Amino acid sequence: MDQSAIADRRSLRRKLGFWRLVVAALILIGGFSAYFMANDERIGSAPQVARVSVTGLITDDEELLARLARIEESDAVKAVVVSISSNGGTTYGGEKVYKALRRIAAVKPVVSDIRTTAASAAYMIAVAGDRIFAGETSITGSIGVIFQYPQVKDLLDKIGVSLEEIKSAPLKAEPSPFHPPSEDAKGVVRDLILDSYDWFVDLVAERRGFSHDEAVNIADGRIFSGRQALKLKLVDELGGDEEIRAYLETRGVSSDLPMIDWQASEGISGFTLPRALSTLINLLGYGDLAGRDKLSAGAGEHLLVDGLTSYWRP
Repeated sequence: MDQSAIADRRSLRRKLGFWRLVVAALILIGGFSAYFMANDERIGSAPQVARVSVTGLITDDEELLARLARIEESDAVKAVVVSISSNGGTTYGGEKVYKALRRIAAVKPVVSDIRTTAASAAYMIAVAGDRIFAGETSITGSIGVIFQYPQVKDLLDKIGVSLEEIKSAPLKAEPSPFHPPSEDAKGVVRDLILDSYDWFVDLVAERRGFSHDEAVNIADGRIFSGRQALKLKLVDELGGDEEIRAYLETRGVSSDLPMIDWQASEGISGFTLPRALSTLINLLGYGDLAGRDKLSAGAGEHLLVDGLTSYWRP
């Protein structure tokens, strides 16, 4: 093959690569547009009851908070049902969702629907509702705060590894997984936990009509069935959709209104930049070279929870 033919083929490859890039970009833009159009059409502007699901590990979820803000501003939404199936998560994550729901409750009814489990930070979210429903065998409660960290000193001693550190003050980076905590370090963490715990207890007391002492008696970390929670006034009523509809009618919300699921927007949380780049590389024909899933590997949920947690483990 002569040099001119090789040059022509290289030029053709560059042109094809450019147009592949253009087509891939148009596909991505079209995908975004189609998703949001379909999402807007699904939710619509007709009067409705919005249902929001809170499931899995509760964290600082910006997508959920943005969705709740849209619900608050929507004139079409006449009431909100928060369907909860979660063992809890970060105390801060629960606090943010709680406050967002209370802002909604200032302008339209909010109902909490405890399904399988609403424990710890998930119960914190549940108390944001104007009325709390639960199943007879739902699990709820576990009011409390916990701080956990691993202790690996014994393991390091066995394998002959030591860690030296120079700190600006004795309590810097305490507690540490590399040595047992001092009493001062334990005291600092205990004060931190108790401060957040007191805030949680006062929240439950305020929302459920308890005195502080009554709330403390319940908030010892125990879990309760829906039937037990009803007796303790942690929930208002046992039931599901039918009972929720009946309550909303007392708040002036017609039972004829459709209940629309406001689901997580994949345009924000699911269609991430790493996934978009991975898709683009595959469309350009370089998937095998780059590794089909390597760029999107970091888009999954975190396996560890950072910070103070309000979480129940069976």
